[in-house]
Amino acid sequence: MAMQKSRLSHLDARGNASMVDVADKPITRRRAAAECQVNMSAATLAAILEGGVPKGDVLSVARIAGIQAAKRTHELIPLCHGLNLTSVKVDFELSRRHNCVSVFALVSALDRTGVEMEALTAASVAALTIYDMCKALQKDMTISGLKLIAKSGGRHGPYVRGRV
Repeated sequence: MAMQKSRLSHLDARGNASMVDVADKPITRRRAAAECQVNMSAATLAAILEGGVPKGDVLSVARIAGIQAAKRTHELIPLCHGLNLTSVKVDFELSRRHNCVSVFALVSALDRTGVEMEALTAASVAALTIYDMCKALQKDMTISGLKLIAKSGGRHGPYVRGRV
């Protein structure tokens, strides 16, 4: 079922893309978490774990890239607002069983609009950085499962993936 144009907040009265005016919204604490996976061979994962990737410390570089990406989301996504981020955390879980690196991003802010896009951007850029750091070892890695897993704050209230 398609939404009516008048209900889409990023369209003006003529149906043109428009940045939402959030000036009258209250400043509240906002949080969002996102994740994705970088799938690779056992050999590539072993190189990450053993520090054998030619470009250096994969996870440290990916963490910094994810943090930087969250801070610059408004420069990448056209209708996003620049936000007052208070925290960006990027973490990883390495699985020898599944030959993957799971990327987790948690973003917090005190602002008038949510940080979902910042969390998704942080996770995706950290994953892209893992790919970049390891592409000399393996070109057929895949990045999958990018998703918002939770958010809190704002008019629409909390969201946890899989819960009503």
